[in-house]
Amino acid sequence: MSVTENSQVDENFETARLVARIADDFRGKDILLLDMRPITPIVDFFIVVTATSQRQMKALGEEVARVMKKRGQQRLGEEGTDGDGVWVLQDFGDVVLHVFTPEGRELYDLEGLWADAPRLELELSQNPASGTDSSTNAAAADEGSE
Repeated sequence: MSVTENSQVDENFETARLVARIADDFRGKDILLLDMRPITPIVDFFIVVTATSQRQMKALGEEVARVMKKRGQQRLGEEGTDGDGVWVLQDFGDVVLHVFTPEGRELYDLEGLWADAPRLELELSQNPASGTDSSTNAAAADEGSE
């Protein structure tokens, strides 16, 4: 892998972590970061999140879209925002956000479908494994990095 490819992967990983922090700030549950690189050349990272309501799904998706647009990262696709669905998907190319209702997450079982994908450790305020309140306001952090 060339230096340019390495820096792109590092940038994609940081983008995925930012999206996960936004999901955490919007009180998403069971946030999971999957490293898709060993499995498919199509995408580098999936962020899988459970939302407790349609309203939360929409707000979380809108904030991710706003922050990514501000960073100059174009959304290539979006699904599930126009109804009472159980899954909202936002595709930013190498990083894809999946927001589910609890029923939708169980039904589609992305964790099972992509069971071979390594799960990457996240330090989030709601992550019981971290044992600390490490949440930073992702949007504010992003704005401060300009």
